[in-house]
Amino acid sequence: MSPRIIERSSLATSPPIPANELETYCRETAQRARAASRAMSGLATAAKNAWLMESAEALVDQSDKILAANALDLEAAPGFGLTPAAVDRLQLDRNRIEKIAVALREIAALPDPVGETIEGHVRPNGLEVRRVRVPLGTVFFIYESRPNVTVDAAAICIKSGNAVILRGGKEARHSSAALVDIISSLAPRHGIPSDAVQLVQTVDRAAVGHFLQMPEYIDVAIPRGGRSLIERVVREAHMPVIKHFDGNCHVYLDAAADDEQAVAITVNAKCQRMGVCNACESLLIHADAADRLLQPVLQALHQQGIEIRGDAAVCRAFSAAVPASEEDWSTEYLGPTISVKIVPTLADAIEHINRYGSHHTDAIVTRDINAAQAFCRGVDSSAVMVNASTRFNDGGEFGLGAEIGISTDKFHARGPCGVRELTTFKYVVTGDGQIRK
Repeated sequence: MSPRIIERSSLATSPPIPANELETYCRETAQRARAASRAMSGLATAAKNAWLMESAEALVDQSDKILAANALDLEAAPGFGLTPAAVDRLQLDRNRIEKIAVALREIAALPDPVGETIEGHVRPNGLEVRRVRVPLGTVFFIYESRPNVTVDAAAICIKSGNAVILRGGKEARHSSAALVDIISSLAPRHGIPSDAVQLVQTVDRAAVGHFLQMPEYIDVAIPRGGRSLIERVVREAHMPVIKHFDGNCHVYLDAAADDEQAVAITVNAKCQRMGVCNACESLLIHADAADRLLQPVLQALHQQGIEIRGDAAVCRAFSAAVPASEEDWSTEYLGPTISVKIVPTLADAIEHINRYGSHHTDAIVTRDINAAQAFCRGVDSSAVMVNASTRFNDGGEFGLGAEIGISTDKFHARGPCGVRELTTFKYVVTGDGQIRK
């Protein structure tokens, strides 16, 4: 029996694909993506940008369709046991749709990395050797229930000349389907293969395992979600993985911290938006600054409804604090809780961050340039902030455009993973008849 063909627009309502057909479905999806990626590699910048701009306009024009689909996801959210922070990430409104459209326009305005000469030189024999950016090929992106990420990922992949297979969370399946329907329907009008953006037409987790075993069609897997998902992808993938791991971010208030900056940066890093990966989860205070900073900083957090989980010294000094467990130091709360510790020295702060942190984003507040430099050298994270909130570790805030995630890896991509990070390179060597002797 031949496998069922499921139209891409039917994801939200289609019945499960039978187990005996699932591998075939995944393989055919990956094969189509591979074919599309080959066609994408030579696509003109103008065509990619025109699709991005028209997609931005279409999303705003079809907001009613998107919001109706999103309402179905929100209605089902309690059945999935989503936290308030997760529901916030899931929810769309007209303002958030407009922000998605703005992100598309910003990506269109970015330089096209494909074909860029990274470096080059001419050899003594006259050979011109250049290192040139090229697309990775086919991206398999597995991510959480954030509808905006569906569009960001598709846009970044197309701009960088890649095909993408999107496997979003089941909690956002109606929203993701509506968004992909809109943007993918416009692709052929600009010479972009219709299979360059494919949304996986099943919420069966077994599909992820099948895709991860297809390195002949998929060049890189990018998981963005909880620890269990990322660990599974790293364990099962037969292709390279770019990880968007936990965001256990720290703010360290140095002995030489400015009082006003200490309060403002800590409150912003923790409270500006709690359910995101670059929010502060742990606060470290130098012992020499504790007498003047602990009370105003923790009082400001407490007034924002933040639960303080502190070490023994913190609990003695701040009556509203509750004792922190060993697990608290490594926990990404994504909610109104923060762990707080008083550290004897800058070196102790660095050791704590490197031991318990997730190598994502960590900040120091200080007026001591030597302390700032030591912190930047010692902390092993994708971004280190000096007198600035952790919330700034973001592709848009860095002027890089939207990102597909914030990589905590050290190889290939680190930090915000935008259009350049979804390219690799090839050597292009130009001669005039040279032969090797």
